[in-house]
Amino acid sequence: MSSSGHPRALLPVTLAAVGVVYGDIGTSPLYAMRECFFGSHSVPPTHDNVLGVLSLIVYSLLLVISVKYIVIVMRADNQGEGGILALTALIPGAGKRRGILILLGIFGAALLYGDGMITPAVTVLGAVEGLKVASPVLDRYVVPAAVTVLVVIFAIQRHGTHRVGRLFGPIMVGWFAVLALLGIIWIARYPDVLTAIDPRHAVRFLIENRGLGFAVLGAVFLVVTGGEALYADMGHFGARPIRVAWFAIVLPALLLNYFGQGALLLHVPETRDPFFQLAPAWTLPPLVILATAAAIIASQALISGAFSLTRQAIQLGYAPRLTVEHTASWQMGQIYVPQVNWVLAIGTILIVIGFGSSGALAAAYGIAVALTMIITAILLHVIAVERWRWPLPAALAVTATFLAIDVTFFSANLLKFVQGGWLPIAIGISLFTLMTTWKTGRRILYERLSARAFPLEAFVTAVRTAPPTRVSGTAIFMTAQPTGTPAALVHNLHYNKMLHEHVVVLTVATVPTPHVDPDERLTVRSMGASIYNARIQYGFMEDPDIPAVLGQLRDAGVPIDEDDLTFFLGRETIVVGRRPGMATWREKLFVLMSRNSVRATAFFNLPPERVVELGVQVEM
Repeated sequence: MSSSGHPRALLPVTLAAVGVVYGDIGTSPLYAMRECFFGSHSVPPTHDNVLGVLSLIVYSLLLVISVKYIVIVMRADNQGEGGILALTALIPGAGKRRGILILLGIFGAALLYGDGMITPAVTVLGAVEGLKVASPVLDRYVVPAAVTVLVVIFAIQRHGTHRVGRLFGPIMVGWFAVLALLGIIWIARYPDVLTAIDPRHAVRFLIENRGLGFAVLGAVFLVVTGGEALYADMGHFGARPIRVAWFAIVLPALLLNYFGQGALLLHVPETRDPFFQLAPAWTLPPLVILATAAAIIASQALISGAFSLTRQAIQLGYAPRLTVEHTASWQMGQIYVPQVNWVLAIGTILIVIGFGSSGALAAAYGIAVALTMIITAILLHVIAVERWRWPLPAALAVTATFLAIDVTFFSANLLKFVQGGWLPIAIGISLFTLMTTWKTGRRILYERLSARAFPLEAFVTAVRTAPPTRVSGTAIFMTAQPTGTPAALVHNLHYNKMLHEHVVVLTVATVPTPHVDPDERLTVRSMGASIYNARIQYGFMEDPDIPAVLGQLRDAGVPIDEDDLTFFLGRETIVVGRRPGMATWREKLFVLMSRNSVRATAFFNLPPERVVELGVQVEM
């Protein structure tokens, strides 16, 4: 449980949440308004157009972020954890319908990884491009500077989210204060811009501009692209600090700044960069520095969200074992996944070099997030009806409203597909293929091993009938087949002609809840002949730690001498064959993923000097 549950901790945790969760949404003013009027799909900054776009921005923030995510979606916490995979794990029931919904959730999670590469690229480029406003001769240094900043961003991830949040939280609060101040200055000069709060301006804009107005919605959507990251990061800080930060700091500052940019455009329509030109020329250098710091923070939301999603995917069986490092002892959600971090780093840097400007990247930004928001709305409807017991008419009304908004934004973003929108979709499809290949491959592997496994009861009977030589000590044989005899146990008896005095057949299982109560973690059944069948359960937000439960095994009646204890693991060598299963290319992909997964010894936190691995060959 997060420390945010304690009143004294609310302020510092809220500050850290501002520094991590709201960076993405908080840096949208750098480019969102600019793209509405000077992007690839834009309208001229006339008086009516400015008020119409402003009205669309206001109600997008209120409906999508405030109502959908802050008020409703964040209620769908899975024992405090958020994110689309945690939401997917809440889907009740079984059968084909649940399978389809789970696949939708997995695809939504895969799309977020693509967004995790684009968010740092577009925000850092948007900030560093302030150099061009300060001096056009600095244009050629924008991309090198952006790459340098990105290298720093990904290099500091290993220090942990909480440290990053504490370091940059105050800077981000300062950023929002500057956003608000710049907006207030221009609103005070031209207060008539506040009439944009009337939603009729938005309706009139869409009616008068028709197709072009619809296309501009793709740029308007940029103001809400941090919604999914906000939900995914809920497990890092808790719901309350995130809600307090939004309504007390973030939303007011964003609205004031967008209104300020609108006021500037109303009276200086030729303003090509309405954010940086809000500020006096002499303040541009420090503003660029502050914007760059904010861009670093903006990147944090998606990166830390990707870490959380990765651990959930590993535990739910959709990703191979990877190294998961805990960076804070007081919060389970504070983790670092080095493999994911550097894959995101390489992808982001290549994207920056390939696109070269935030304007070009804006065409690639949004389509994946919009599609993920649609999937979230669908899953949320199922949760509302079947778990929260909402009346069906009320649930349908809420879902229809959210889907109407999300589908509209997605359709508008589809117009940017050729200019770059294909990139996050391609990344998402690639990762979805990897995740489903791993899940399917593990299921086939389990079936192959189970089919040839000797029933454990029959093994115990054979031991009783023809007792082998027993040696002192306890042997723990880990297996994924709870009813079958582990191949390592059979091979050990067959080739070594002996059995340990006490034998434990241990199965580790992940259940679709974030955490498992310690009293429910372990079940043990004595099979006779000093052979025990044990099962350990973990939630999908927990990391298996087998040595930590040895005491529970002892309390359950299993004689364990930790000074004379050996772990036996079966190490599968997977061979691509001609048996029915997956396509050959997917089988080869599964083999490649298996070879590069983290060793079971490290994943289960086993002492290496006490582990014996026995190989077994399996044909897919």
